[in-house]
Amino acid sequence: MPADPVPCRIVVCRDCCCGSPKVTGVDHAAQIERLRTAAPVRVSDCLDVCDHANVIVVQPSAEHRAAGARPVWLGLVNDPDATEDITAWVRAGGPGAAPLPDILDLYSIAPPGRRRVP
Repeated sequence: MPADPVPCRIVVCRDCCCGSPKVTGVDHAAQIERLRTAAPVRVSDCLDVCDHANVIVVQPSAEHRAAGARPVWLGLVNDPDATEDITAWVRAGGPGAAPLPDILDLYSIAPPGRRRVP
């Protein structure tokens, strides 16, 4: 029996700004645990977009990456509803498998060193 395909993955920034008391009113640990219900989560040091704390990057599955899907960077994810929206999108397959919900487009940011494409 073939192995299950690798799902999309989530990277959560947790360093100098993201996941710190500088971003108030967010249960940072609960956010990570909630995201882990949808996909594997890697906690990263600073992703160098501190103006957008808390930052979450949703990476496409290997299959969708090979088909051209790219990671989606989301910033200012400081609301439990936004975390729920990300979780639902990831469960639907994430980048390349399911369209980015309009509500999450509001959180979309450019990776460091790149301009956001409209």
